[in-house]
Amino acid sequence: MNRSLIIAVDGPAASGKGTIAARLAREFGLPFLDTGLLYRAVGLGVLDACGSLDDEAAAVAVARALKAENLSDTERLTSGDAGEAASRVAGYPGVRAALLEFQRAFAAQSGGAVLDGRDIGTVIAPDAQAKLFVTATPEVRAMRRWKQLTGRGDAIAYEAMLADIIRRDERDAGRGAAPMVQADDAVLLDTTDMDIETAFDAARRIVEAARVRNGL
Repeated sequence: MNRSLIIAVDGPAASGKGTIAARLAREFGLPFLDTGLLYRAVGLGVLDACGSLDDEAAAVAVARALKAENLSDTERLTSGDAGEAASRVAGYPGVRAALLEFQRAFAAQSGGAVLDGRDIGTVIAPDAQAKLFVTATPEVRAMRRWKQLTGRGDAIAYEAMLADIIRRDERDAGRGAAPMVQADDAVLLDTTDMDIETAFDAARRIVEAARVRNGL
């Protein structure tokens, strides 16, 4: 009998899903993968090669060559430019196909894993025992992201951040390849009015309920 616990955490940018997913991994002693870093690494890889983000073939080539060590520069990978680049290349079916096995292999490891992204519960790990869809209003998410970026010295106006959040939401939800949608069996967690401790506690209780339901 498979006793693995796979936790799928999906949702839009700056909803808190990454922080929640990382803490769930520590709480339950599971390996963690922020799948968004894969797409950010691909986007930056295209730009580093002086390529165009509109060139699907270039993005696919970078995705196929991606290695775990390409995910080590987390400060650069979490920049605003990396997020915009990721949202653009993530719409390419060839990029998603190239990264699919990487993500599925991570999810399938013995004991389970925690993955966060846009399509974990629908495409990468549809059989995950615990699924969360973490969200918040665009205004709140833009403020969180604005504080994060300006706190480390990036110069960006809140209004520009809000416009970017809205644009990325539309692109992620409207793309033809694995659009960002809430899985039918995912639990919605709206963090708009929650601090991170409250949000994490709510997420932990959702996972605990899933464990009981699945006899884990």
